[in-house]
Amino acid sequence: MAADEEAFLAHRDLLMGVAYRVLGTVADAEDVVQEAWLRWSKADAGQVANPEAFLVTVTTRLALDRLRRLRARRETYVGEWLPEPSPTADHAGDTAGDAADRVVRLESLSMALLVVMESLSPLERAVFVLRDVFAFSYAEIGAALEKSEPAVRQLAARARGHVRERRPRFEVDPAVWREVTDRFFAACLTGGLEGLMALLAPDVRLIADSGGNAVAPRRVVTGREQVARFVLSIMRMRASFTDSAGVAPTAHIDYRMVTANGGPALQVTADGRPFVHFQVQAADGLVNACYLVVNPEKLAGFMSRDGQVLRP
Repeated sequence: MAADEEAFLAHRDLLMGVAYRVLGTVADAEDVVQEAWLRWSKADAGQVANPEAFLVTVTTRLALDRLRRLRARRETYVGEWLPEPSPTADHAGDTAGDAADRVVRLESLSMALLVVMESLSPLERAVFVLRDVFAFSYAEIGAALEKSEPAVRQLAARARGHVRERRPRFEVDPAVWREVTDRFFAACLTGGLEGLMALLAPDVRLIADSGGNAVAPRRVVTGREQVARFVLSIMRMRASFTDSAGVAPTAHIDYRMVTANGGPALQVTADGRPFVHFQVQAADGLVNACYLVVNPEKLAGFMSRDGQVLRP
């Protein structure tokens, strides 16, 4: 293996971690990292004093350019927009560090925080990811973005303020998150309306992303009863939903637990193809947010074959 390839592979997880958090889509992040590789392979490695700085700079600039183009498309998106679920993302971009670092990176992969980051400008988002998630210095970020250090500090402060105002409170401890998720999905699959409502916070919110390609609410659903009724209608695979999702009446349906965006999630597959991705987040033992992705374009790349089958 060539030295330049070894250097790139040594930083690939970091580059994917940066690109995914800036863009919110796995496919676009992979494209950006591939383009970064092409640029790295054409560079004179002997003239690159710091491969990590070079690669992070290239990746961040490419991600920013792509995000600006994507923003225009997202303005005309049908219904609510959610990030593309990222499998095994609890390890994306993770490098050696203490427990506090890992918690920050885990939280930054959550649907909740990625949705909040959509409210930032592209530059604010890039600075927030590089500084607050990956702890690059203001000087390093300034060099990557061709901004002065005071300008980067201002962008970071503004981004941090926006995130602080909008960041929902949720549990990031993996064991607690999994326990609440297990109880919630058990109630969805075997319980009734009242049993499911008992697990929901009074102000619970459900955000569904269909892209107009499946039957799902195009606005945020709020309140225990409203959210519970909709969740049960999805989990019971009503024909109005399965038909809109392109699921054949004879398809074999599986419910699987997978790991995505740093935590447990439920996927429903039809003959092995994911067509429902459901993730919840909780605080004080109650579910306070539900994220439902049923847009097939965002699930095509998610391989769920290793998930735990909950019900054949």
